[in-house]
Amino acid sequence: MADGTRLDETSLAARLARLDDLLERLEETAGPTAREALDAVRALTEVYGEALARILDRADASLSAALAGDELLAHLMVLHGIHPDPVQARVAREVERLRGELRGRGGELELVGIEEAVARVRLTVKGCGSSSAQIMEAVREAVLGVAPELRAVERVVDAPAPAFVPLDTLTHRDRQPQVAP
Repeated sequence: MADGTRLDETSLAARLARLDDLLERLEETAGPTAREALDAVRALTEVYGEALARILDRADASLSAALAGDELLAHLMVLHGIHPDPVQARVAREVERLRGELRGRGGELELVGIEEAVARVRLTVKGCGSSSAQIMEAVREAVLGVAPELRAVERVVDAPAPAFVPLDTLTHRDRQPQVAP
């Protein structure tokens, strides 16, 4: 800010929402002025991304980690493709954070792996199916928020174990009918 004050999280969220709204309205506006305004926003974003990359180039490992630990800066680094942590580490960290939240509600979340730009997670939720779908959508949004270079986040569903094994399958073997000689 010009006067040296900093935005708190609530004010920052409000500004980001307002910015999203303004950009959306600008994208919907026809004409050369709207196109030029969007071009100016893109150019300014590229310049600020380059400035952030130069800061990271000069940062030691400790400062780089501290910058990546700030949610706003981490999002900017991801946006510009300069985040110091690989996708696997960012996704694993986010899944671990979400796991802590879910455990308090009786759920479980595990990162199965990332392959071909798709993160696969195992989600177990106690309760009704609609809450499971809502939780999976929240997991998807959170993971793609820290790793937008992924194409998708998919839920891995394990095949259910059989409820029981019939006793006769354990005690009898298939018998061939006896043919008289």
